[in-house]
Amino acid sequence: MATTSQTNVTLDTIVSLAKRRGFIFQSSEIYGGLNGCWDYGPLGVELLRNIKESWWRAMTYRDDIEGIDAAILMHPRVWEASGHVQSFSDPMIDNKISKKRYRADHLIEGEIEKLRKKGRTEQADALEAKLNAASDPAEFYQIIIEHQIQDPETGQAEWTEVRQFNLMFKTYIGPLEESSSAVYLRPETAQGIFVNFTNVLQSSRQKVPFGIAQIGKSFRNEINTKNFLFRTREFEQMEMQFFVKPGEDAKWYDYWREQRWNWFRDLGMQMERLRMKPHEKLAHYARAAVDIEYQFPFGWGELEGIHNRSDFDLGRHTEYSGKKLEYFDQVANERYTPFVIETAVGASRSTMAFLCDAYAEEEVKGEKRNVLRFHPKLAPYKVAVFPLVNKDGMPEFATKLHGDLQRSFKAFYDDSGAVGRRYRRQDEIGTPFCVTIDGQTLEDGTVTVRDRDTMQQERIPAEGVGGYVGQRIA
Repeated sequence: MATTSQTNVTLDTIVSLAKRRGFIFQSSEIYGGLNGCWDYGPLGVELLRNIKESWWRAMTYRDDIEGIDAAILMHPRVWEASGHVQSFSDPMIDNKISKKRYRADHLIEGEIEKLRKKGRTEQADALEAKLNAASDPAEFYQIIIEHQIQDPETGQAEWTEVRQFNLMFKTYIGPLEESSSAVYLRPETAQGIFVNFTNVLQSSRQKVPFGIAQIGKSFRNEINTKNFLFRTREFEQMEMQFFVKPGEDAKWYDYWREQRWNWFRDLGMQMERLRMKPHEKLAHYARAAVDIEYQFPFGWGELEGIHNRSDFDLGRHTEYSGKKLEYFDQVANERYTPFVIETAVGASRSTMAFLCDAYAEEEVKGEKRNVLRFHPKLAPYKVAVFPLVNKDGMPEFATKLHGDLQRSFKAFYDDSGAVGRRYRRQDEIGTPFCVTIDGQTLEDGTVTVRDRDTMQQERIPAEGVGGYVGQRIA
């Protein structure tokens, strides 16, 4: 009998496991690492790929959503139209003594959290109201000074004034670094969808309502990166923009809220660790917005945003490009600029969330077992094959079975050490099924299949293993 305990799992535990088992490595580690950048190892790249594949199937294997892959580099006017050049910035503040740099709003949020932990709810609520009302650097600075907020690392409270810091990475096209050749690494993937609205509409012969989805890298020059994969400077997004007739936006907003919640549920995420959090302060273009948040070891954090963006985006690109981004309804004989319902989820953050959610520590017959209970669709390896011993024809049988399975699934072969230890190694990387070839296999052609979660074993014909694994994954 196994006893499960996840309540005291720390972020350090997840980071350590991720490195040890080949999920995530610090970028450029042999040179001391590059802050806010991470590399996906052999298992991490499989987990990430499986998450993206699951999202892509859920979003585009239907008649009303098309996929694209827009360029990372775009015309600079795109970012002027979207507002990123003018307002895609964070309030930055420096400690004069420690030289530490922080986002001013994060400092205030930290103070609110401290007040709540101390039971000073009214003060926390009042401070939160001030934060929600603040919109310019001077207001953030006034709050920090008025409440004597200290540096969370040093306890010092000598602050510079708050300055706005644009988060876009700038680079140059061509041989000269001059303003006329400046371009930006995209800070989000959505704009590539908006500027291709007419192209996709005409080439796919879609009709409103319909959506455009894409998966791709985005880049943000964050003031402070933190919490492993949660806030990084290079990350991957999975976004879908759904174009609807004005007046039908509320209906489709509710629809996509439910669909996106169900995606996490259907992939086995623990529902008590998920919540919907409506935005208290809407962007000027938004009619409604909600975040799906996950309870990470460091606290609640956003996984996905679902937004009713009105007709802001297509309207702005129409204004700046001079090209009308409209839809003509031939049946109703009317022309309009569609409203947009956006679903935007971080592939990198989802990888981290699924890692945290799957991790469990158990005691089995007095021994510790670490296990990653990934949904089989997400597990990096679907099945592992073991010869019980390296003799009597078992390795040859196991090698052939492994090769057969590898044609359909990511499979692992392991003939090193006791079978119990091999089970534990596969448990810790989340492999849902282990197949053992033993003496009886050579007599009757049956093998033992062991389930990761229940640790129960059953005997089935070797030729049925592929069908068994495929059915259990599905």
